[in-house]
Amino acid sequence: MTIGMIGAMEEEVKGLAEKLEGRQEEVCAGRRFLTGRIAGKEVALVCSGIGKVNAAVAASILAERFHADCILNTGIAGGIAPEVKLGDIVLSTDCLEHDFDVTAFGYEKGVIPRMKTSTFPADQKLLELAKSCEEELTSGVTVHTGRVVSGDLFVASREKKEELYRDFHGSCCEMEGAAIAHTAYLYGLPYLVIRAISDQADMKAVENYPAFTEQAIRNFLALTLRMLEAHSSMTSISR
Repeated sequence: MTIGMIGAMEEEVKGLAEKLEGRQEEVCAGRRFLTGRIAGKEVALVCSGIGKVNAAVAASILAERFHADCILNTGIAGGIAPEVKLGDIVLSTDCLEHDFDVTAFGYEKGVIPRMKTSTFPADQKLLELAKSCEEELTSGVTVHTGRVVSGDLFVASREKKEELYRDFHGSCCEMEGAAIAHTAYLYGLPYLVIRAISDQADMKAVENYPAFTEQAIRNFLALTLRMLEAHSSMTSISR
């Protein structure tokens, strides 16, 4: 079994890359794909670059070239739901592309025409496995489950944040997860998005983002490594 792992930025994949044993590197579509083993499990890891297209391309290559059996997307995000605080973790129940808008033709926001679904459910086994790793987090960090909404937009206004919560019931927002979920859906692959909150997606987002990013990365890394290191059940999750 090969676990595909995607982070958008180098700082989001660095901690995982450092854990790879027998590390090898291959460049494809201008991205470095690192392969090796973490806790005895085969891993293919990539820094996709920021945004939905970069993320979808990386997920497709993991499926096609590296034969990933599941995909984990780890990184940071902006909190939307009132209960989601700085440093907390959000595990995706499903993902949606909030900037997909063909309302001019009578569709609701976020609906992708001529597809069976526009929301992409996460794999329940991966979700439950991640939830069971909560004890690895520092005191005061809460794990939430909820919808991850994605778009090619850094949300930094109260109005946009309230819109995403009102229209889509999002728990957090970022720029890659739904594209990875969409790709996983098309390939029939189990996936899960794991996001730590670096900002509150409001007028203070630009200020909070650099201040809290380092702690947020430590939080999602601790949970993700626990999933890989402590649970042999990862090997039973497949397409």
